[in-house]
Amino acid sequence: MRIPLPTNLRTRLTFWYVTVLAVLLLVYAALLFAFQYAVLTRQILHDEIQDVETVEGLLYFDPYDRLQLRQDYYSRPQSHLLIDRMMEVRDDQDGTVLYRSPTLHGMPLGGANWAGEGDTSFDERIVRLDDGSHVFVVSHIHAIRGRVLLIRLGYSLAPLKERMFQFLLLLLVAVPVALTLAGIAGNLIARRALRPLQKMADRAEGITASSLGSRLEIENPNDELGHMARVFNHLLDRLEQAFHQLHRFTADAARELRTPLAALRTIGEVALEKGEGSEEYREALSSILEETARLDETIGSLLLLAKAEASQPGELQTVFTASELVDEVIDLLQVVIDERNLTVIREGEPAGRTSIRAERGLLRVAFLNVVHNALKFSPAGSSLRISYVRSEGPHPVLAIAFQDQGPGIAAGEHQRVFDRFFTSTSQQTASGSGTGLGLSVAKLVIDRVGGRVRFDESVAYGARCVVELPLSMVGGAES
Repeated sequence: MRIPLPTNLRTRLTFWYVTVLAVLLLVYAALLFAFQYAVLTRQILHDEIQDVETVEGLLYFDPYDRLQLRQDYYSRPQSHLLIDRMMEVRDDQDGTVLYRSPTLHGMPLGGANWAGEGDTSFDERIVRLDDGSHVFVVSHIHAIRGRVLLIRLGYSLAPLKERMFQFLLLLLVAVPVALTLAGIAGNLIARRALRPLQKMADRAEGITASSLGSRLEIENPNDELGHMARVFNHLLDRLEQAFHQLHRFTADAARELRTPLAALRTIGEVALEKGEGSEEYREALSSILEETARLDETIGSLLLLAKAEASQPGELQTVFTASELVDEVIDLLQVVIDERNLTVIREGEPAGRTSIRAERGLLRVAFLNVVHNALKFSPAGSSLRISYVRSEGPHPVLAIAFQDQGPGIAAGEHQRVFDRFFTSTSQQTASGSGTGLGLSVAKLVIDRVGGRVRFDESVAYGARCVVELPLSMVGGAES
């Protein structure tokens, strides 16, 4: 069954902290317990080896050929070795028990001799006595008066087990106490560490559409929370900019739509009040159609803007040749070119390797708006010069320039012409201005494909619009 995690972040951090610490403490306690057991066992072995060496000097045969152990060696009768030692001496040849300490109470210490027992070193093992107790036994061969004896000496493991049990109880008590204290400390540390996050959350809750200018405070810009606050503030910057654009767009759209609607209403009312013949009604209907066409152009441009803004980079993109798309736009506007007796001059048109990746339909609209804008302000009999310049480098770019021979752009308006619903203050171009959305659509589309559109301010005669587009890399090579 899966244990549900706490929903609070601070509690989850504390939970994981305590869990990891508990695992580490348990592993540490197990290793410490095993190490302590090994140390005590080695200590018992060391004591038994020393005791065997001592006993070898205390064994002797009495006049009746009975093996005895001298007991007057110890200065203290209550010696630990004297009280706890369990010893059995056997004949190494036939296994006859020659001596058995009183502490064994007549029980054998390890059973019959086994081959090679104690021959070269001190053999160690744990044996179980008849009463169920366990003894740590050391075996060693010793010769006395020409007889080879097998000495078995051992200590009961009961004191060791009791000591290890006490040590285990200490660990079982200490670990939960340590985890409890660590949990309290971890919770306090998590609360302190997340305090800036709580402040940011409280500040973010107070930010509404009317207060998008507010920003989160950044206490430490170099840590993760500071990075998150910077990212959130950048998001607020983009949202604020989007809201301002939406507000300006809504206001401009309402103004631009109100003007032709008001004109339609006025024309209709005047025609109804003063019109007495079919000629007056015909003129009114003609004016209404003109205003309707302007209104339809404005709505179409607004829809194009909405479509361009809604499209995501990389969506519905294809690879195609830029020069072919420009030629296609020129063919669409050939009627206007012929009516105004204009000449289209192409310069530096590349033979190939000018493929770009973009949404072809939208980029076609962008080129159409740029070229139509140039043709609209070109005087009759003039020329439109289209030039191509390819820049080399890690990221090759194709620059397409459209230069007309019209009145040009007034000083200070080279950037403003891309604003939505912009109308020039120049009398030479104001009469030919349309909805003011064509270049805005073109800039939005070109920006979306990673390109750039601008008007060359150094041009003294006419206007020169430069469109820079990144060339597509097909199959790891330039196309």
